[in-house]
Amino acid sequence: MQAITNSPQRIITKTIWQLSLVSLFTDMAGEMLYPITPVYLKSIGFSVLFIGILEGIAEAAAGLSKSYFGSMSDKKGKRLPFVQIGYGLSAVCRPMMALFVYPAWIFFARTMERLGKGIRTGARDAMLSDEASPETKATVFGFHRSMDTVGAVIGPAIALLYLYFFPHQYKTLFYLAFVPGLLAIISTLVIKEKKREPELEFQKPRVSFFAFAAYWKKSPLEYKKLLTGLLLFAIFNSSDVFLLLKMKENGLSDTMVIGVYIFYNLVYALLAYPIGILADRVGLKKIFLTGIIVFAVVYIGFAFNSSMPVSFALFFLYGFYAAATESVSKAWISNIADKKETATAIGTYMGFQSIATLIASSLAGLLWYKFGATITFLITAGAAVSAAIYLASVRFAKK
Repeated sequence: MQAITNSPQRIITKTIWQLSLVSLFTDMAGEMLYPITPVYLKSIGFSVLFIGILEGIAEAAAGLSKSYFGSMSDKKGKRLPFVQIGYGLSAVCRPMMALFVYPAWIFFARTMERLGKGIRTGARDAMLSDEASPETKATVFGFHRSMDTVGAVIGPAIALLYLYFFPHQYKTLFYLAFVPGLLAIISTLVIKEKKREPELEFQKPRVSFFAFAAYWKKSPLEYKKLLTGLLLFAIFNSSDVFLLLKMKENGLSDTMVIGVYIFYNLVYALLAYPIGILADRVGLKKIFLTGIIVFAVVYIGFAFNSSMPVSFALFFLYGFYAAATESVSKAWISNIADKKETATAIGTYMGFQSIATLIASSLAGLLWYKFGATITFLITAGAAVSAAIYLASVRFAKK
């Protein structure tokens, strides 16, 4: 283990590279469709209300299932089958949305695609954690996030280029997205899993779909203190869609909005790995708190800004915030949790986070409707500062 911590080349193992490439291909496929899915659904006759319900239920299914499948992975002592099934299901279900236009079929395909994310996330993150030492967790998760987000840059860029030459031909884009999805499936087949001992049969309680609630009851005090702060932040951290809507409100074209989204993902991709390395050196808590404060600054900026150059600067900072929090939070949780329950611990956090995000987006939409964007963003910034103050005031044995 000492050799791993001393050599940057050995920190990023073959398994980490493989998992990161799988995520890159998967995000490339998913983000090719992200900007155009609502447009496609409206073009085939679906209302904004149906789209909202569809996305809400699909994301809830993904979030709530992460703890369930993470717990199953821990109980069975296996990670790779969940990774392979999860990535495979998402890859197959994306083009299915273009096969038929029936509401029930669209609902089924979209929900199954997101369920694939729920199946794989806890097990994949546990595999990443197993490849790292406590001193290199943020570096590993940061590298994986960088590779993942490179896919989030390439995907929308391909979609933008395709629609420039073939405007309104959305269905073909869904089929094209299967290509990187297929590459992701193939990449999972070469991954080797470390042998783990499954729990003895008499020790295995039945895994509930609401495993996140059961794990919360028995989890360590440090885990509960950390999640309290993370969820206090999450319950006001609404969807990025609201930032993009603000850009539209400021007068940007659809092309420019997608361009800003690509720019944000590029910053995120470039910073996640070096910030992960920095977090391992100076402390996960310090970097995470810095990220939340930067988030607050961004939202205060968007509350009053209508300038395009300033908007790009704010999205640069927003990319920094994302790089300083998403991977670092997983590294922090994996350091606190028992190694045998890593997938459950991360899945539980993401299960609660999905509920918090649903509440946050609903609350942001209500505030925007009643009071406008400025008040919405200022309240969000104030909540972020409150979460930072809480986390700063709590002592953690493992930082």
